[in-house]
Amino acid sequence: MRENLVITLTGHDRIGIVEQVTKRVLENGGNVDASRMSRLGGEFAVLMLISVPAEQFAELNQAAQNLRDEGYIVATCRTEQSAPGKFAGWMPYQVEVSGADHEGIVHHIAHHLAERRANIETMDTGMVQAPMSGTPLFTMTAVVLVPPDLSYHTLQTELETIGNDLNVDIEVSPYTG
Repeated sequence: MRENLVITLTGHDRIGIVEQVTKRVLENGGNVDASRMSRLGGEFAVLMLISVPAEQFAELNQAAQNLRDEGYIVATCRTEQSAPGKFAGWMPYQVEVSGADHEGIVHHIAHHLAERRANIETMDTGMVQAPMSGTPLFTMTAVVLVPPDLSYHTLQTELETIGNDLNVDIEVSPYTG
């Protein structure tokens, strides 16, 4: 029987962080089932879902915690795989946002999605410089699961309205994975 552990780790960006973390996972019989990793400013952040034989769970958890001794901020959490029927009938959509950066873009979109009971599965945001002016442009790509009672057309229309209010472009399309 396998158990699941979520490891969240942040630390000053340097070469070898991913190797250090995955070495501990491998040495303790774990497998990286899913992960997100990114340099954010001068820090590096790791978020991993690890599966491990039940008899090695405690050792892996302790090995992850021991990374604190190397200067990392570490949090671990036992979890379960998602129940297959939890979002049965819900539709996945990709939401892409771009436009001049300003405060509140993520919040306003996330607030609307929460009000509509849509579940954010993934969200990646960033900044790029406009080619001619160098103005900071905000970008966001998200995958959301939408309940069966919220139609694609309604979601698209509502998010376009929010985009107009925020002065950003928001595109919604079926997510194909």
